[in-house]
Amino acid sequence: MPETEPSSWEYTLSIPNDPRAVTVCRRTLRLILTLHGLISLADTAELLAAELISNAVLHTKGPATLRVRYSPGVLRLGAWDANPEPPDPPRAFDHLTDAETGRGLALVRACADVWGWQPQSRNGNRGKYVWCELTAA
Repeated sequence: MPETEPSSWEYTLSIPNDPRAVTVCRRTLRLILTLHGLISLADTAELLAAELISNAVLHTKGPATLRVRYSPGVLRLGAWDANPEPPDPPRAFDHLTDAETGRGLALVRACADVWGWQPQSRNGNRGKYVWCELTAA
């Protein structure tokens, strides 16, 4: 008898502070979504996860974690990093036309249905968790 798809699932990927980790996260996320039949969310989810993980890698010195969670109809992506300071608020795109950095959270705000952050400890390290959600159609 075939197994039925669970209604909810979660994956966690712990990564070192290494810029190559962004590519690892994107590819792993695409595989997860493909295997769970959510390929229609993959392009946007990859963009959002890459922005969240890029910020974690670029703005902290410690490890980071990508968390991918699905509950019926909602995909939540989150990145934990070891910096407890809140993320800078997203800037408006019209102020970013010539900027080489600073677009990350503006993209997250524009592409996600909802996003936020919260202080969070992991393995005894203080940090923050920045997350966003996509509605599965």
